[in-house]
Amino acid sequence: MDTDELSLAAPVVPVADTGPPPIGAAIRDRRHRLGLTLQAFADACGLSVPFLSQVERDLAMPSLVSLTSIARALGVDMSYFVGTPLPGQIVRRGAAPEYLKLGGTTSVVYARLSGRHEERKMEALHITVPPGESSPLSHREGEGFWYVLEGELEAWVGNEHFVLGSGDSAHFDQRHAYRMQNAGDTPVRMIWVGTPALF
Repeated sequence: MDTDELSLAAPVVPVADTGPPPIGAAIRDRRHRLGLTLQAFADACGLSVPFLSQVERDLAMPSLVSLTSIARALGVDMSYFVGTPLPGQIVRRGAAPEYLKLGGTTSVVYARLSGRHEERKMEALHITVPPGESSPLSHREGEGFWYVLEGELEAWVGNEHFVLGSGDSAHFDQRHAYRMQNAGDTPVRMIWVGTPALF
């Protein structure tokens, strides 16, 4: 039996309908993004702190009336918590890239790969770094991941210095100061993924 026959013989497993997704994390993330304490959130929506704490941990499910109050306090529609994301928020087509303008005089090209949903926790970019370009020394919360597609990237993380070539990657804690540069003669094409989302 050849490989085509094997792949055709493999059973197709349908995706189970598990019902609506838990909404606690979405509520908590939105509250954090707005800078609301749990008490301020409770005051804004007229619900108790213990109840909202349970909702955020998916230990309690708010009624339709309570969810309406929660949505109003967070400045969103109820569909924000229970609606299915649209394909345009999930899928990015290579034929229609979204380029980011990050200011300054840099000639680095940034194309967003991550989705459009507002509460995403990571950012993914395709970056083209021309020869001679370098980034400033930076540090922030979260993790960073670099994957080099083409070229040679010189990088520093904390006290470590290394060179990444095609197929190499680096995954690090961004609280340590980091920077990178293209010291070669050809552009570097790379994938950058970081948390939390930047843009």
